[in-house]
Amino acid sequence: MVSVGIDVAKDKHDCFIQNSEGEVLADVFTIPNNMEGFNTLLHKIQTCTTLQDKIKVGLEATGHYSYNILGFLLDNGLATYVLNPLRTNLYRKSLSLRKTKTDRVDARTIAAMLLSDVGLKPYTDTAYHNEELKSLTRYRFDKVKERAKLKTSVSRLVCILFPELEKLVTTLHTASVYTLLEEFPGAKQIAAAHLTRLKSLLENASKGRYKRDMAIAVRDAARNSIGSRMPAKSLELQHTIRLIRELDSEIHEIETEIEAMMDDIQSPITTIPGIGCRMGAMILAEAGDLSRFDSPDKLLAYAGMSPSTYQSGQLKNCYPHMEKRGSRYLRYALYNATKYVCLWDPTFTAYLAKKRAEGKHYNVAISHAAKKLVRLIFAIEKSRQPYRSAT
Repeated sequence: MVSVGIDVAKDKHDCFIQNSEGEVLADVFTIPNNMEGFNTLLHKIQTCTTLQDKIKVGLEATGHYSYNILGFLLDNGLATYVLNPLRTNLYRKSLSLRKTKTDRVDARTIAAMLLSDVGLKPYTDTAYHNEELKSLTRYRFDKVKERAKLKTSVSRLVCILFPELEKLVTTLHTASVYTLLEEFPGAKQIAAAHLTRLKSLLENASKGRYKRDMAIAVRDAARNSIGSRMPAKSLELQHTIRLIRELDSEIHEIETEIEAMMDDIQSPITTIPGIGCRMGAMILAEAGDLSRFDSPDKLLAYAGMSPSTYQSGQLKNCYPHMEKRGSRYLRYALYNATKYVCLWDPTFTAYLAKKRAEGKHYNVAISHAAKKLVRLIFAIEKSRQPYRSAT
């Protein structure tokens, strides 16, 4: 067994090679983060090993810095292990009481950890290509979050410029309201507008939902409005609406790409009532290759949803809190998916009602249902069979 430890950085990587007998085959050497450096590493590994040797290459999960070298190692058929930095940090501390952390030490630590930990599983091509889906779902998440902030700004500006408008419509965030405010960004501008123009604009933007009576109501409300005439705020409102429209277009484009990827994956997760294409994609992207997990409990731990445990002597934790380690995106997706599943699937609806009847807070009951959902997702993804409700 030959172990290769790589400490990844932005511009260079520190590498260390040893065998299972503890013999150092190549002391710590540094390669640049380019193709020449990658080939140097590959040549060094080939020089230190024979065809009979089993090679393990390990590196820490360091986000985008490790993506290129990880792809290179997989393309060259090397068994590669991506390690949790928290795990390697604790392992390094267990080897010495000294507070020593350098890139050279980290490379040695990773190599030693690969030889000592039999529970590690190699990173697969499936997980590597899954990064594309993860990148898209996180990108969409950030765009939606950005759009939500802009919508809050629209509500704030309307409260200043035309507060009465909010009572005339079901929500401010519709195409018809945005079209109205983009052309007439304030009560004073709407009050001065011609009724025929208002009627035409609202009717076209709402696809016939708002007609002449709505145009009259809006104009009358604008004429009696307490809204301020502030050109700077009106300009800000117009620009904010344009940004929201641009984000709507970008999000739609991202979602189209996600749907295409999900069609290729053909996952049974979308057969669960309440889980659509976008939420299912986020769960699969963040969970990664489920073959890495031997049981649903390990998937729960990866999501940071397993209870923490503390016991010492006669002291036991009477209220174990959730660990909340792992991907926050995965926890977000699971909790939101659980809420919809509990609405649409009778089995989960009954389970949530049972937990609520036991006196649990809604959020605590949802967390129990989320754990049940994780076990269900694990089972159907392993079997590749569609979901069938027990009822």
